Amino acid sequence: MKLDTVREQKAIENLTSRLTATFADIHTPEDIETAIRSARDSFAGDPVRDYVPILVERIVREELTPKPDTQAEPDERLAKWTRPAVALEAGADQAAVTPSGFGAFGRRFPIALPAAVAGVLVLATVATVLVVRNGNNAQASPSLITLTGVIGSEKRAYFEDPDVKAALAKHGFEVKVDTAGSREIATSVDLSKYDFAFPSSSTAAERILKPRSGRPAVNGMEYSVFSSPMAIATFQPIVDLLSATGIARKVDGAWYFDVRKYVDLAKANWRWTNIRGNTTYPVNKRILITTTDPRTSNSAAMFLSIVTYVANHNTVVQSEADEKKVLPLVAPLFVNQGYTDNSSEGPFDDYLSLGMGKSPMVNIYEAQFVEAAVEHRLKPGMVLMYPSPTVQSKHTLVSLNGGGEKLGELLSTDPELQELAARHGFRTTDETQFANIVGQRNLPVAKDVLDVADTPTYDTLERLLDAVSKSYR
Repeated sequence: MKLDTVREQKAIENLTSRLTATFADIHTPEDIETAIRSARDSFAGDPVRDYVPILVERIVREELTPKPDTQAEPDERLAKWTRPAVALEAGADQAAVTPSGFGAFGRRFPIALPAAVAGVLVLATVATVLVVRNGNNAQASPSLITLTGVIGSEKRAYFEDPDVKAALAKHGFEVKVDTAGSREIATSVDLSKYDFAFPSSSTAAERILKPRSGRPAVNGMEYSVFSSPMAIATFQPIVDLLSATGIARKVDGAWYFDVRKYVDLAKANWRWTNIRGNTTYPVNKRILITTTDPRTSNSAAMFLSIVTYVANHNTVVQSEADEKKVLPLVAPLFVNQGYTDNSSEGPFDDYLSLGMGKSPMVNIYEAQFVEAAVEHRLKPGMVLMYPSPTVQSKHTLVSLNGGGEKLGELLSTDPELQELAARHGFRTTDETQFANIVGQRNLPVAKDVLDVADTPTYDTLERLLDAVSKSYR
C-alpha cells in the first residue's frame, strides 16, 4: 500500500505550528518537535495513515499539558480519538490484544502517557491493522471518530441529513453539532469543547481566529466550504405592491429588490398604508425587512453590509466619517423591528408557517429558500427576491484541531458532500451542482448573481455592529 506521505507531512507541519503557539509559554519549540516526532514514530509501519496526525496530536497534547495529579483519569475527550477502529474478529487470538502479546503489532510509547490511555491507543492501532490484514474477513464494521462543532443554524439540516451522515461515515467520521448565531460563535461561545466552528461568513471566521481580550487566539485553518447570497423571502401580493412602486422588478424570471429605494422609504417612515391602491396588505406597519439580531447573527451583519454600502452612495464603508454618515440612516432599519431572533432559522420558520401577516419580507440566505423548495415546504405564493445589491455569504469552517482540519478539507473537496450541499441550497465550487438542483425543480432562482457589493473590513464591520447595538439602548 502506498502511503500518502505528502499529505501526512503537511498535517504534521500544521500540527507543529499549532502546538508551538499553544504551549510556547511552558515548552520550547525543540521539546514540542521532539514530542511530535516520538509520537509519530510510534506509528511507523502502520499501513493505515489517515488518522495518524489526529492521534499524534492527542498524544502530544496529553503529554505537554501540565497535570497537578499524575494519577488522574485520562481526558474523556481523548478517549473518542483513541477508540478502537473495529471490534476484533470473532475467535481472534487474544494474545494479539493483551499487553504481553503484542507481537508484530506492538509498539512502544516513547511519551509517558497514563497506562490506560496508552492501552487504548495500542488497541486502536492493533484493531485497525488487523482489519487491513484480514481484509473482508472482519465481522464488525468500523467505529467512527466523533467530531463536535458549533454551526450557524441554517446548516443544521445539512448535518442532520442521513445522506450526509452516510457520506461522512464512509470517511470514518460522525459529526455532532450545536447551533448558535454566527456572531455569537465568534464572540461568546466557548470553543474549547469543539473540534470546529462553522459560522456563515468569512468575516465571522476571521473574528474567531483573531486574538482579543478574555479569549485566547485560535490557531486554526479556514475552509470556504460553500456560499449563499443574501435574499428576501416574501409573498406574491407583497411583490405586486412593491412592483407598483418601482422597488421590485423581474429580470430573467428572478425578482430583484431596489435597496436604494427601500432605504429612502424607511428614512421617510413609510408604512404599508402609504402605498397608493394597497388593498392586499393594508397594514399600518413600517415597511421593514425582518432580520435577525445584528448583535448575534451573521445574516443581520450581512444585511447591514448591504444597506451601509447603499447609504454610502454604493461605496464600501471605510472611514470613521463614512460610519458616522450612514449609521443614522441604517440603525433604525434594525431597531424599529422590535424583537429579533438570534439566528436565521427562527424568522424563516415563521415565514414558512405564519404567512405574511407577521413578516411580509424576511432577510434570509438563498440556500434556505432553495432547501425548503427541494423539501416541498413552500406554499403557493411564496416568492424569492434578491436585494440589489446583495452580498455573498461564504460559509467558512474554522478548524480547532487536527480533526477539524480533516473535516474542513473533506467538506470543501469531496464531490458527494459538495453535491449534497447543493441539494440543501448552497452554491459550491462546481456551478453545475446548484444549477442541476434548481433546474430539475424549475425554481425561479438567479443563475448568476451579478450585483454583489463587497463587505466592509472585519474591523469596520465590528464598529458598525457595535454602534447599531448601542442604538438598541
